[in-house]
Amino acid sequence: FLRDKSAYLEREVALRTLEVQATQDVTIMGMTSLAETRDDETGNHIRRTQLYVKALAERLRLQPRFEAQLNERMIELIYKSAPLHDIGKIGISDAILLKPGKLTPEEFVAMQRHPGLGRKAIEGAERRLGMRVPFLRIAKDMAYSHHEHWDGSGYPEGLVGEEIPLPGRLMALADVYDALVHPRIYRPQPFTHEQACTMLIRGRGTQFDPKVIDAFIDIADDFQRIARNYPDGD
Repeated sequence: FLRDKSAYLEREVALRTLEVQATQDVTIMGMTSLAETRDDETGNHIRRTQLYVKALAERLRLQPRFEAQLNERMIELIYKSAPLHDIGKIGISDAILLKPGKLTPEEFVAMQRHPGLGRKAIEGAERRLGMRVPFLRIAKDMAYSHHEHWDGSGYPEGLVGEEIPLPGRLMALADVYDALVHPRIYRPQPFTHEQACTMLIRGRGTQFDPKVIDAFIDIADDFQRIARNYPDGD
């Protein structure tokens, strides 16, 4: 009887764990699909940036200073949260989001609202759940901070160095790399992988965390492979 009861409880725990994971995945997919309907970027941009940040996190984990922070659980949460990094774009008007040319200063100020709108959307999801969920906390940090710069020149808060949450520092590089090597409505002609690498390395210590750039240099070929495996329009 005790063996049967123990086996039953184990099955129930496993089932509830799967249900929680499925709920998280459905939440992410639903919110991400909503964001995709507002942007010119394809779903493969979401997939590519998700794989970029995971590759960066796994590489950084090899450094002693990141080993404890980037454990397997944390990397999985970062990976799952990554698709929500631009969820705030649902609050930006089509005239700005889909403008083929350069934004005016006023339009750029409006575009800079999307990190705050993203954090607000995820906070709303947390309130409706009535509980704190780790992957939503990470998603909130990533959405709000992936346009911050290492030297404090980014937005929306002008955070400096390690004031910027690590998930945001990872996505900052991943997002820019993907924008450089793929066509965008404001820049139809993409840069080559080599040109993108040069531009990113130039931002070491200014736009990007030096340690994250160093990790990127080590796995740049992996970034190129991901970009090729998930092209736009596929």
